[in-house]
Amino acid sequence: MPITRNMKKKKEKEASSTAMKELAWFVGLATCIKLLLIPAYHSTDFEVHRHWLALTHSLPLSIWYLDETSPWTLDYPPLFSYFEKFLSIFANLVDPKIVHLHNGLNYAADSVIIFQRLTVIISDLVLFYGVYRLTRNLNEEKRRMVFVLLIWSPVLIIVDHIHFQYNGFLIGILLVSLSFMEEGKDLMGGLFFSVLLCFKHLFAVAAPVYFVYLLRHYCRGGVLKGIGRFLLMGGVVAAVFSVAFGPFLYYGQIVQILRRLFPFGRGLCHAYWAPNFWVFYIIFDKGLAFLLAKLGFNIQAPTASFTGGLVGDSSPFAILPQITPVVTFLLVILAISPCLVKAWREPQPKHITRWVAYAYTCGFIFGWHVHEKASLHFVIPLGIVAMHSVEDARHYFLLSIVSCYSIFPLLFETKEYPIKVLLLFIHSILMWVGFSMQFCKTPALKGSERVESKGSVEENERGLIGWCGIIYLLGMLGVEIWAQFLHPCIFGDRLPFLPLMIVSIYCALGMMYSWVFQLKSLFRCP
Repeated sequence: MPITRNMKKKKEKEASSTAMKELAWFVGLATCIKLLLIPAYHSTDFEVHRHWLALTHSLPLSIWYLDETSPWTLDYPPLFSYFEKFLSIFANLVDPKIVHLHNGLNYAADSVIIFQRLTVIISDLVLFYGVYRLTRNLNEEKRRMVFVLLIWSPVLIIVDHIHFQYNGFLIGILLVSLSFMEEGKDLMGGLFFSVLLCFKHLFAVAAPVYFVYLLRHYCRGGVLKGIGRFLLMGGVVAAVFSVAFGPFLYYGQIVQILRRLFPFGRGLCHAYWAPNFWVFYIIFDKGLAFLLAKLGFNIQAPTASFTGGLVGDSSPFAILPQITPVVTFLLVILAISPCLVKAWREPQPKHITRWVAYAYTCGFIFGWHVHEKASLHFVIPLGIVAMHSVEDARHYFLLSIVSCYSIFPLLFETKEYPIKVLLLFIHSILMWVGFSMQFCKTPALKGSERVESKGSVEENERGLIGWCGIIYLLGMLGVEIWAQFLHPCIFGDRLPFLPLMIVSIYCALGMMYSWVFQLKSLFRCP
């Protein structure tokens, strides 16, 4: 028995060593690409985070959330503020002007560009650790495929390492939490999710799933044991929030922080419409208004846009009922409810990643003022789920392409156009080859026995994607040709929002398909 145990430990150690070497290779190549992208275009988010470095370095903690020296006021939870404070220590050593609060907007010296780019690259170590933990028990073939999907994700590269944000770092914390949950270590999973919420509050969409699952899976084993575990989990969560919010509670600024975190005065949609349900709602309202006006009805023009205005004072819809944050909140909870029922009845660790991804999908589809970049919250975790079956792989192949294409408008400069197209094209080829090798092998004859590949014969014969998927992707190519080439030739500088609107509507069709597929998968999975 001891010999068997030693052999098992030795095999596990060898497998872990092999996984680490493979991970290092994927990470190394990804890092080289990110380093090459340092001089690329960066959005206003770059200056936002530069200002937050200056703000947290120059001002006392007591006025971090009161400062208005820049339009880019601090609107992330306290743990992210502490993270910026930590980075500012090194920023001051690199170039003191980086953390000078009154240095003016858009400070773009080489020192600040290189420093901030490197902070994103280094912080991705958390993402790599989360991916490693989630793939430790997968076979070599599946593990490599997940590395391709997550570590080489073109969406993450475009949003974080060109546009500029820290999504990889934050999603890495989520993946670490999910890895503990899948291993049955609920307390650690809950701890890391609490940490995540104190870094970025928008991840709270999955909080109902965590709560129901932990209540049923962790707080079980009799009344006294259940109560004890509930209090222990509550204590861990309270401790994390106390560390994050405690100093600001002392200064009486909790209400001010909540105002910054939840600025419901913003409009229903972001400036560039995220491809979700509200795109169709808006278009339907405009279509009805146009039709009724043609029929002779007196249609009052909307008094505000969909992307701004104060709630209660704006009326962006001409015909359909007005949408408020409360309405979107109720719709998100209603959409998530089947997942909550499933988590309550059958709290199985193997499904937690799928359930959390579904919750984030619901938040993206029905949420208030959703950013197109929020698709990362569910696209990255679904890269793990894609290894479960050929149906999941087929769904992910389409979803990841739609998600990546939907953020193309973020990079609007000509010099970045070949980069984003090439990233998506190469990743699509890698997904096609990897998924085909993994799931869509042709049944072969081995001796006199028929050996089936992974998935049923019928699924294999369909290939990775059916005719509907092929037609949809070809339509996406047509949309891009129109938006990038034909529209400027025909309309010139007129109707500049039309190409963006078409991209948003077309991608919204793919996103709605993903939501329906995931909803069906909740009931299909045993």
